[in-house]
Amino acid sequence: MMLRFSQPRAGERGIDMRKRWPAGSRCRQHGSQRICVVGSKREGTEMASETSDPSPRSYPPSVSFVRRAGPIVVAPGIADTFAQIEKWLLEEASAERQMIDLLAKLIRQMKAAGSSVDRLTLHIGTLHPQLVGFAWVWNADDGFCDEVRVADAAVDSDAYRLNPLQRIVETGETIRREPTEPSSQAEFPIMIELAAAGMTDYVAIPLSGLDTRNVITIATKEAGGFAEAEIDSLARLFKLFALHVQRHSELKISENALGAYLGYGAAAKVLEGAIKRGAGDSIRAVIWVSDLRNFTKMSDVLAPADMLVLLNAYFEAMASAVAAHGGEILKFIGDGMLAVFPETVGVAEASRAAVSEAREAIARLEASNRTIRVASDAEDRTSLRAGIVLHEGEVFFGNIGAPDRLDFTVIGAAVNEACRVEALTKTIGRDLLLTEAVARHLSHDVEHLGKHQLRGVSARMSVYGMAG
Repeated sequence: MMLRFSQPRAGERGIDMRKRWPAGSRCRQHGSQRICVVGSKREGTEMASETSDPSPRSYPPSVSFVRRAGPIVVAPGIADTFAQIEKWLLEEASAERQMIDLLAKLIRQMKAAGSSVDRLTLHIGTLHPQLVGFAWVWNADDGFCDEVRVADAAVDSDAYRLNPLQRIVETGETIRREPTEPSSQAEFPIMIELAAAGMTDYVAIPLSGLDTRNVITIATKEAGGFAEAEIDSLARLFKLFALHVQRHSELKISENALGAYLGYGAAAKVLEGAIKRGAGDSIRAVIWVSDLRNFTKMSDVLAPADMLVLLNAYFEAMASAVAAHGGEILKFIGDGMLAVFPETVGVAEASRAAVSEAREAIARLEASNRTIRVASDAEDRTSLRAGIVLHEGEVFFGNIGAPDRLDFTVIGAAVNEACRVEALTKTIGRDLLLTEAVARHLSHDVEHLGKHQLRGVSARMSVYGMAG
């Protein structure tokens, strides 16, 4: 679902890209388009220095910028026809892997065919624990096409309830309005914004398919609005384009669902075909093992619903810290969590990132303790504390299990050792313990806590904690 998309105005809240691309942006050339991406490493992006944003836009708080393509321009001497675009949609377009690339090519060909479209948005629903959908926003004024994520909170806002999209989702009808008409502006406040931008005609069209939330909107500055012949031609194009939208939507849902349950790195491998038992790779990684202190005691005294509230707060603190620096969450086991930091940029960097995020997770738990309260703990006896262990070594990252019931996880001696060290967090009384394999990559702030015999491990292992 999409809400409204505008150039920034003074005092408007939201993501403001006035001066710079967001930190972590990465740009690539795709044909005649320049694709700039911002996001975490789990989304497949890389960190890069900030670059100036040539066309700043502002979005509501429930909408977050993902990436940008463009400017979309028509090369001199290029002239397509709507028939040629239909042929492209039936043939070559299926090779496009990213929706932003597909849409950019469609828009460029539409303009080459003489279309009067000056603004186009595409909205698709999705299945995601936190998102209602994705959208793409193109404007002829700057030529750029932005991809954005839309959070669940968007559907509860007035901007959505008073938007043509909400009616289309409910009724499936096509909506056409003149933005300059007072009746249109009273019905849909977004028309005021479109009229101010010079738009004379607006059409919102449901895209046929399994998801009624898939919608495309077009607007023009042409005097008198869209010609009926162009509307007919575009309607034919969009019926074909809807098939591609459905394909991309289903792929995105698969990525989201698998990512939510397997972790995004494991999900990517599964979608690439790593589904055979035993399929996987041996990698070196920093291993994170953690559990919730006093879980058994809290389960005895708290109502199940309240225990679930605390567990979710605990896992949110742990998981958000791990994901912030490229960690891969593999498994929640009761009150425990297993994650890895693959050594893609070296063991020292992975070790420092893991330690930094472990300390951040502990700080987040402390912050949660100051705010979270549950009804069955009237005396406020519960406190969220974690025991976290960081170890480094070689692991097998892949599929294990029964022939028809697999799990994508990590196994190996290093994982076993990390789990054994975790038990020491209680006996030593430290929330964070490191093995020598991690501690030796930290320049300071660590102290040796002795060598310990671990159950099932032949050699005694040196354990370290954070100094101070």
